[in-house]
Amino acid sequence: MQLDQIFKIEFINADLKARSKDEALAELVNTIIRGGLKLDNQAILEILKQRENLGSTGIGDGVAIPHGKVSALNDIVVGFGRSVEGIDYDSLDGRPVHLLFLLLAPENSAGQHLKILAKISKMLKEAGFRKKLLKAKSQSELYKIILDQENSCVA
Repeated sequence: MQLDQIFKIEFINADLKARSKDEALAELVNTIIRGGLKLDNQAILEILKQRENLGSTGIGDGVAIPHGKVSALNDIVVGFGRSVEGIDYDSLDGRPVHLLFLLLAPENSAGQHLKILAKISKMLKEAGFRKKLLKAKSQSELYKIILDQENSCVA
């Protein structure tokens, strides 16, 4: 599954204002709902917070990939947020998070959910990609950088 099938430009927040993990999750969820996803934002937030209680999705290098399974969802959805200032996210390396990919999946999508999670993780391992995301000037530039990176990564 290609990201352009599940990731819309409207699901990008190029300037997160959040200072904490909870604020960041709320802001990302609001972004995808404003972008057209018809779900209850409180229910999604609760799912994401339950996942965070298992262990932080802040994986280091300024990156977090919050994710969860949502029973009311029919298709996988990916959102993205960027914080120039950085967010106190309880990351594995203790450093602030600047780049967040939000992944929501239907209850029955274990295989696809894990493949997308692995793909995003692989893309984010490249320091050059992370730098491009931090320097991008607009929502449309972020969208293009992300799709271009997916196409340049070998599956």
